[in-house]
Amino acid sequence: MNTAINLITAFWGLSEIFLLLKMRSSKADAKGKDKKSLSYLWLVIGFSIFFGIFISKSTYFPFYNSKTVTIVGLGLLLLGVVLRLMVVYYLGKYFTVDVTIKEDHQLISTGFYKYMRHPSYTFSLLTFVGLAIVLNNCISVILLLVPVFLMFSRRIKIEEKVLTEEFGQAYLDYMQKTKRLIPFIY
Repeated sequence: MNTAINLITAFWGLSEIFLLLKMRSSKADAKGKDKKSLSYLWLVIGFSIFFGIFISKSTYFPFYNSKTVTIVGLGLLLLGVVLRLMVVYYLGKYFTVDVTIKEDHQLISTGFYKYMRHPSYTFSLLTFVGLAIVLNNCISVILLLVPVFLMFSRRIKIEEKVLTEEFGQAYLDYMQKTKRLIPFIY
């Protein structure tokens, strides 16, 4: 089980490092829209993962007692990573890790975007839910999910402001038809 956990978390980490290094905005893009939210997001994620793991290893506050639940958590972690990479692939040249508008930017409202405005964040959060389950510590769940969710929420507000400025009424109409993170709910 530990080998699977290590392999999947390594895959997750490497995929995020790849995105960070390769999927930044270019010189031709409208920069300066991010408001340093990428830096803050990475800082929060780093601290949350570090302290979540540290607490899970140094305290004992489990919320389940079943290998099956650990496997489900591991499955959610892997599913989150794979689905996030699918969203990145689907967006193609329009995906960047920093909030930016490409020169010929298009509003995408098909695929995952037909059901939620921020599927990349949804699947990233699903990965954190999976990790929280795998760590099996009540305190770690809070440390992993609350700060990361709050930071994603802040970033979503920044991104939606930029998209509204760029696409105007088309984006406002799109917002009326779709939920932020969870289809039909939120």
